[in-house]
Amino acid sequence: MSGVGGARRSQGDASQTNGDASQTNGDADPALIVNSGANERLTNLLAVTDAALGDLTVDDYLVEILDRVRTAVNADTAAVLLREPGSDELVARAAWGLEDEVRQGVRIPIGTGFAGRIAATRAPVVLDRVGPETVTNPILWESGVKVMLGVPLLASDRLLGVLHVGRLVEDEFTDDDVVLMQIVADRVAGAFQRRQLAAEATAARLLERGLQPSRLPRLSGLQFASRYVPAERRGIGGDWYDCFTLPDGRLWLVTGDVAGHGLSAAVVMGRVKSALRSYALLGDGPARTLERTDRKLQHFEIGTMVTVICAVAEPPYDAFAISSAGHLPPVLAEPGQPGRLVDVATTPPLGLIPDVAREEQRVEFLPGAVLLLFTDGLVERRDEDITEGLERLRKTADADRPEAVCQRVMHELIGRKPTTDDVALLAVRRLPEPAT
Repeated sequence: MSGVGGARRSQGDASQTNGDASQTNGDADPALIVNSGANERLTNLLAVTDAALGDLTVDDYLVEILDRVRTAVNADTAAVLLREPGSDELVARAAWGLEDEVRQGVRIPIGTGFAGRIAATRAPVVLDRVGPETVTNPILWESGVKVMLGVPLLASDRLLGVLHVGRLVEDEFTDDDVVLMQIVADRVAGAFQRRQLAAEATAARLLERGLQPSRLPRLSGLQFASRYVPAERRGIGGDWYDCFTLPDGRLWLVTGDVAGHGLSAAVVMGRVKSALRSYALLGDGPARTLERTDRKLQHFEIGTMVTVICAVAEPPYDAFAISSAGHLPPVLAEPGQPGRLVDVATTPPLGLIPDVAREEQRVEFLPGAVLLLFTDGLVERRDEDITEGLERLRKTADADRPEAVCQRVMHELIGRKPTTDDVALLAVRRLPEPAT
């Protein structure tokens, strides 16, 4: 946020302070690190993560913390800049006395300026002169800040951001102030990370649920059923199913799985689902539609991998064209026959290899037959080969009402076991022909 000229404490000096402060993570009493006159301030500082702040949102929590930090170190301003995910920039997230930083969306490249230097070195920096010749952000000197102290916010070895304070008088920050700020930075980083993860989990759950179809199509001669169950003891995943019709009457069935967990996986899942629906409107089959979706993923979602399978049927829905990108094959159950895994050529997942030519196979869909599409959470277990789960599914599937089939499949394959991965299941049945 500012230039590094005028910095009183070098990286070497700051790292020594870091070493002292790290003792507070063990059994050492933090009060032993600072003089007795700072004990009261230390007590107030360590209270920034107390239960009284438990109901605040992440942003309100940061503002309240800044007020307490500012008071504890006799500062006039305080600010938190957080590292933008997937970038090398810090973004102003909360401020006290420097609110314009947040209003103007201040961004600081890591390694540039005051906050950028703290982020790059991951060590405290004390600045004993603030002005155009020493800082690059005019908000600081225009606000009358004379001296500054900043420390990194770290979670293990991961940089979360930077916490800094400033004074409007030329009263330099002491070594005790540095130690106090490091102690609180450890507490703030841990508490912020827990709150952020909880907020992301809630947002991802809502997004994940909202992206599943609100209702299945109603088509003459077909019946549908589905299940979606999120993992019980794992972060939010990117599993989804989709079932929709196009203006020409074609039916699309889709299941997919974005690699990874958390809010980012759920967001990518939504983008892939939306892109696939859009490309489906162009009127091509599933293979060409997957190729277009893959091209979009390769360009805009670099580093993402997605498995997906599409099954497309035209009226009167007597056959499906099926194309798979690294996804498990569907199960087809025909009247009087045991369920079987459909022999579908599998090409690599989306996002893995550029310009892959996708394939599709035509599969007859006889009257009374049931087709099941699913994600690997239904059949994959850590203590067994996935072929065992696929075999259980094959034996359980039959040519019955889709709702009854889904109920039996979930009972037999999930039962009372906690789900360790998301489960998506989609079933469609072609009604038997009326008896003559």
